[in-house]
This record gives sequence, structure tokens and C-alpha cells, in this order.
Amino acid sequence: MTQPPEGPAPGAPAPPHCYLHPDRETYISCQRCGKPICPDCMREASVGYQCPTCLRVGQAQVRQPRTAAGGLVPGRPGTVSMTLIGINVVVFVIATVTGGGVSALMEWGAMLARSVVAHPRTPDEQLLTGVADGAYWRMLTSAFLHWNWLHILLNMYALYLFGPLLERYLGSARFLAAYLTAAVGSSVFVYWLSPVYGLTAGASGAIFGLFAMALVVMYKQGADLRPLLVLLGLNVAFTLFGSSISWQGHLGGFLTGLLLGAAFAYAPRERRALVQYATFGVLWLGILVATIARTAQLT
Repeated sequence: MTQPPEGPAPGAPAPPHCYLHPDRETYISCQRCGKPICPDCMREASVGYQCPTCLRVGQAQVRQPRTAAGGLVPGRPGTVSMTLIGINVVVFVIATVTGGGVSALMEWGAMLARSVVAHPRTPDEQLLTGVADGAYWRMLTSAFLHWNWLHILLNMYALYLFGPLLERYLGSARFLAAYLTAAVGSSVFVYWLSPVYGLTAGASGAIFGLFAMALVVMYKQGADLRPLLVLLGLNVAFTLFGSSISWQGHLGGFLTGLLLGAAFAYAPRERRALVQYATFGVLWLGILVATIARTAQLT
């Protein structure tokens, strides 16, 4: 004759159950919080197993590696630089196959201070809206447009040389923010100092911003500046003595880059983020005020 299994002795503690799955009996505990967990909730950690909650908390508390400027270390340094090059090339190809310098894309996106009639007294006659009349997008889009193959080749080669270097130093987010800020800062100088009815395009202003940032950063690190100074000197000479070169945009981008480079390289470590964010804020406030003032002057 068999006997039925005996139940738990009166007064004996109930067996532990997984705190996330109360219907599952378990004798495994999280190494961090000690709560019972079932096999489905076990997460391998550096020591033993942890529950999902403790693992998430631990990962959030792990300090992420930082660059010299305080940004997160890029997983693949140069990704933003290569993406910017790709965007510029794609935009250039589209503009080239749709009319080149007189394509609708160029006429829509190139920097233009005041509205002007394009192709007058022809079937293609149209009004191109300038920044002063509300086309503020031109201050950014102009940095992704180029007039010819030599124009884009020189700019993208410079971005290829110095982009990954600065991206590794700054981190991807700071690098992208600095590049775009230099591009728009360049357009502000074009807005104020260039002929109001002329179209201006090119990434040169942003590239000169990279030159300036690299100059400050390399000086701070005690690196050999001679190769950069030679390249910068050639570009300055090309700017001053070449034809149809926007020295205004180059100057604006370079000065913007100098300010950003100083913030990245010389901000005190304990207040690094504050100084850098404040520098971006001051620059964008200056861009806004200068743009409003010039618009009021032209209208």
C-alpha cells in the first residue's frame, strides 16, 4: 500500500518564488539584491547571476569612456565625417545632373542675402527668395552645395583629413554640433559682408572652422603644427588670390572654429561641459542677433 506524499510540515516556511514570476518556485537568488529569480530571469554578470532590474541599474552606473574634450568615445571614429562627405557628394551629384550651377537645388539652397529674379525675360524666370525675405534655411543648406568638381574635391579632402581627427578628440555629437555651428557662423559673415544679390555655396566655411579647431587643439596638445600651418597658408592664399572665393565665409568659419576650439581645449575639467555648452549658446545667440540685425538693415 502506498501513502500520499506528505505536505510541508506545519509552520515550515513557504518555498521561495521568483519575484518577477510569483508562480515559479526557485532556489536561485540575485547576487546583487538577493531576491529569488527563476532561470528565465537569470542574467550573467561579472560575478554570478543578477536579476534584470539589477543588471540595468548596474549598466547605467558604469562610467562611459570619454574623449579629451568630454564627449563619449565614438564607437567608430570618423562615422560622422564620412556621413557628411557622403551627403555632400550625393547633393552635388543631384545638383550636377539637374543643371549644375543653375539647377533648382542650387538656386533654392545657396546663400543669398536679398531676393533676386533669376533668368529674367526667359521662360525660366523666377524669384529667388533671399535670407532677408525669410529664406533662413540658406544659411545652413549652402554648406552642402558646391559649384564644380574641384570645389567639392578640395573641401571633402580637407574634411577627410581633419574630420576623423577632431571627431576622435571631441566625440561624434560635439563634432557634428561644431561643424554645423561653423557652417552657419560662416553664413553670417557672408550675410553681412558679401554682395547682397550674389549666390554663395560650399562647405569651405565649415572646413575653415575645422582648421581653426584643429589648430587650437593641436597647440594645446603640443603637436607639430607645421603641416597644418602649411595647409592653412595655402588655403588662405587661395582665398585671397583666387577668383570667386568667399573670403567672408572662410573668415566667419575660422573665427567660429577658434572660439569652439578654445572651449574644447581649455575648459577646466570640472566645468568642462558647462563651458562648452555656454560657448555654443553664446555663439548661437550671436548668430541670431547678427542675423536679425542684418535682416532689419536690408528690409
